[in-house]
Amino acid sequence: MRILVIEDDPHLQRSLAAMLRDENYAVDTAGNGEDGLAKALEIAYDAILLDVMLPRLDGWAVLERLRRSTTTPVLMLTARDTVPDRVKGLDRGADDYLTKPFDLEELLARLRAIIRRSVGQTNSHFEIGQLRLDTAARLVSVSGQIIEVTAREYVLLEYLVLHRGKVVTRTTLYEHLFDENEISLSNLLDVHVSNLRKKLGIDLIVTKRGHGYLIP
Repeated sequence: MRILVIEDDPHLQRSLAAMLRDENYAVDTAGNGEDGLAKALEIAYDAILLDVMLPRLDGWAVLERLRRSTTTPVLMLTARDTVPDRVKGLDRGADDYLTKPFDLEELLARLRAIIRRSVGQTNSHFEIGQLRLDTAARLVSVSGQIIEVTAREYVLLEYLVLHRGKVVTRTTLYEHLFDENEISLSNLLDVHVSNLRKKLGIDLIVTKRGHGYLIP
């Protein structure tokens, strides 16, 4: 999953990016509203963390312009905790609202929730035949046995599970699994898919030649 953090406080921006990367997210950052909006309109992020008080273009304006062309989930971050401020954010199209200072575990839980809702899912547990995926604990099991997967293998599997029934192109996967600073090899997806198939020991991920991958 690829997240955009739009936050002008350098320390908080670095802390959020590091925390999200520790949770296996691909992360891009922007320090002002104009740069954040440009990135958000160019790349199909899985979610955006958007500060309200930003230079050049504030969070309200960024959100308003985003909602003219994209439904990307947005979690607003602000030190303004009055009810009118929260109502304003939600009415303008924010998916959730979190006041500073916030608990990192709560932020992660809210982030997972808005990503699930954006693809029509509400449960954090998924069962497909013998496979069970726990997106809250980030655990994969087959027939009750925990399967050890790498961070990249997990996010690849999670993305395919969240988009079950749809062919996900290789381009889409590269865009959602890697951030703007990463250089990925052209055959890297094939390697991860092959490793997942071996570890899971079940026929789960289908290759659509010339198109991408699918979990039916």
